[in-house]
Amino acid sequence: MGMNVAAAGGSGDPEVLVDINTTPLIDVLLVLLIMLIITIPIQLHSVNMNMPLGNPPPPDTPPEVVRIDIDPAGVIRWNGDAVADAAALDGRLSAAAAQAVPPELHVNPDKRVAYQVVAGVMAAVQRKGLTKVGLIGAEQFL
Repeated sequence: MGMNVAAAGGSGDPEVLVDINTTPLIDVLLVLLIMLIITIPIQLHSVNMNMPLGNPPPPDTPPEVVRIDIDPAGVIRWNGDAVADAAALDGRLSAAAAQAVPPELHVNPDKRVAYQVVAGVMAAVQRKGLTKVGLIGAEQFL
């Protein structure tokens, strides 16, 4: 506790200052902070993964490659054969998805084709669950 001494000329008794002394409180808080820092586990910035050793064997048969070309008029070609409409494309994609080894799809849109045609083809591929898809000819867009 601190004390306040009154100025000369008043009563002989000093007035007592009743404020809390915060020094011990700060000491206790610092000790608690240090204990918290010590007890926190060390964080590692790496993820431990069990990776297989060696090279994986090559596949027995290479996957079939299906080339889907889209010309400037929006005509879709499946390995060079024109596809009549979206239903015919869905049928061919369903047949490709039903194969034991799904084929790789190489989509090659022309630079001048409307975006909605390419987006429609990509959406149809996604709906059928085909995951091996690549956009071919991206260098024409640079």
